[in-house]
Amino acid sequence: MNDSQKIEELLHYFRMEQKDFAEKCGLVTSNFSQIKAGKCRISKRLSEKILKAFPEVNKTWLATGEGEMLVNKTTNKEKETEKEIQKEPYSVPLIPIDAVAGFGGEDIEGGRYEDCEKYAVPEFEVAKAEFVIRVSGSSMYPKYSNGDILACRKIYDILFFQWGKVYVIDSSQGMLVKRVFKCDNEDYITLVSDNSERYPPFDIPKSDVRSLSIVLGVIRME
Repeated sequence: MNDSQKIEELLHYFRMEQKDFAEKCGLVTSNFSQIKAGKCRISKRLSEKILKAFPEVNKTWLATGEGEMLVNKTTNKEKETEKEIQKEPYSVPLIPIDAVAGFGGEDIEGGRYEDCEKYAVPEFEVAKAEFVIRVSGSSMYPKYSNGDILACRKIYDILFFQWGKVYVIDSSQGMLVKRVFKCDNEDYITLVSDNSERYPPFDIPKSDVRSLSIVLGVIRME
């Protein structure tokens, strides 16, 4: 394909008159006419101007006439779409509350995390939840009821607590779902149940906190 044919192809594809095409490329119409008539070749400078004005034009095609006239953006877009389709949808595992301390490993008692029941909740993804657990007991009633599903995110570097927030805490007393408050003794924290009439507050040493996860949300069935 010669340069004259390339220009014809470009004019036809972009549905432009010769004058309009030349102006968009910053060319003198008469000079452009010489190329279209086959009397001149597309110079390197002209090629750069065409590519700047029409970035979808394939640089190799414009220089040699080989390959496709346009950069194959559609194919790239289709590939990205295909990747999105193949991408596994966001979901978090429902794990036994006793396994929270070891969350992050591959295995749990009786199986693997990948084999756990999964929950896909858009709001949990926004909150960056990592797993969900099922509430057992009534210590946090009425905030959380027995059987509720709590979305949690593990705190890997325990630098400070958000006082009054609900955490899942692994300690020598077992796995606890409690609100955390500041204690008069700086080496301790106070754990408070919402059902305080049956479950009075108590203090534990900060050093006894083996694992900590913050509660982000809840799923409840009536």
